[in-house]
Amino acid sequence: MNQRVFAKAAWRIIPFMMLLYVANFLDRVNVGFAALTMNKDLVISDTVFGVVGGVFFLGYFFFEVPSNVILEKVGARLWICRIMLTWGIVSMATAFVRGPESLGVLRFLLGVAEAGFFPGVIFYLGLWFPAAMRARYIGLFLCAIALANIVGAPVSGLILGMDGVWGLRGWQWLFVLEGLPSFFLAFAVLVWLPNGPGDARWLDDDERTVIDARLKAEPARAHHALWPMLRDPRVWALAIPDFGIVLSTYGVGLWLPQIVKGLGFSNLGVGGVVAAVYIASSIATVLWCLSSDRAGERIRHVAIAAVIGASGLIAAAFTQGSIVCVFALAIGMSGTLAAISVFWSLPSSFLGQTAAAGGIALINSLANLAGFAGPYLMGWLKTATGGYAAGLGVLGGGLLMTAITILLVGRTLGFRAPAFENG
Repeated sequence: MNQRVFAKAAWRIIPFMMLLYVANFLDRVNVGFAALTMNKDLVISDTVFGVVGGVFFLGYFFFEVPSNVILEKVGARLWICRIMLTWGIVSMATAFVRGPESLGVLRFLLGVAEAGFFPGVIFYLGLWFPAAMRARYIGLFLCAIALANIVGAPVSGLILGMDGVWGLRGWQWLFVLEGLPSFFLAFAVLVWLPNGPGDARWLDDDERTVIDARLKAEPARAHHALWPMLRDPRVWALAIPDFGIVLSTYGVGLWLPQIVKGLGFSNLGVGGVVAAVYIASSIATVLWCLSSDRAGERIRHVAIAAVIGASGLIAAAFTQGSIVCVFALAIGMSGTLAAISVFWSLPSSFLGQTAAAGGIALINSLANLAGFAGPYLMGWLKTATGGYAAGLGVLGGGLLMTAITILLVGRTLGFRAPAFENG
């Protein structure tokens, strides 16, 4: 009965949340595809692109915690609708930038608009699923990163071919057409997304009781209020391993189209190769999260995935052939996404209610400063060395830091995940 109810909730919620995150992530990283032609039009160097690409995360940093606390107070449906409306508008407005300065301003505003979405979803999933099965559902949700690239990469390549249609450049069409779904999905949120199990009309009373009873049977959370959460060293410590994961996620993700382009592929070919990398990553992520849930273990699963990811990125830095390099990049991104998916089951194991909303957002906002550092480092090192090898090596080093620090955090502060009943 329990598994059937949670499976029903997952089928109703997860695909829709994935759709929202596909739109979100696409609006966040499509600047990487736009750069294939935009940088030349706007006279943007590699170093400057690294800065304007990462400045998104500065806006994100300042507004993440208050946004997620508001979500917990007013409900996910209304606040996620607001987030999507504003980020869709800002994303479409990026089509009309005239230089690196205006691009940087709109990237910052996109971070402000989008702040609270990802940690809000992690908090929201905690309202539905117990800790023992949470990694698999977080992993499924984060497959949207892969889907955004699987779908968005080839589509972005095609849109770039619209150069000259109605007097717009291909990269301008990219921002307009890929920002529209976010705008319209905002209204779908009001119709489709309940604030929690108690508001879900598609659950009957017995099913709501099952979810409520299972969540109430969870071990008591250490914190439910905001201020005591801020004194818990686990909250601050978890931002360190997450920093290394985010460094790789966006350092590679934002530059991946240009890395692949540098291997000799056409714009359309770049889309296909990037999609293939993320198909492999999504499969690996789901399997790894299932392994974590069934073993009832989190820390080592994060560490092992991070080491695998680091190995792939470092190997890509030293490979010469295009096929071997793509294979190494796929391993790198698979390890990165698997690590972050299991990682996000940790905060809600000791945080509840407002503490969970604020704590998840705080960890995410601190770690997402790496979303600025990763693209910047890649751009700076590309300018300094003339290639991507040094940058990939540094990002791989960041994942090794993740593996070491998560093991230290786990040993020192004592995280434990209960095994999922009946496997």
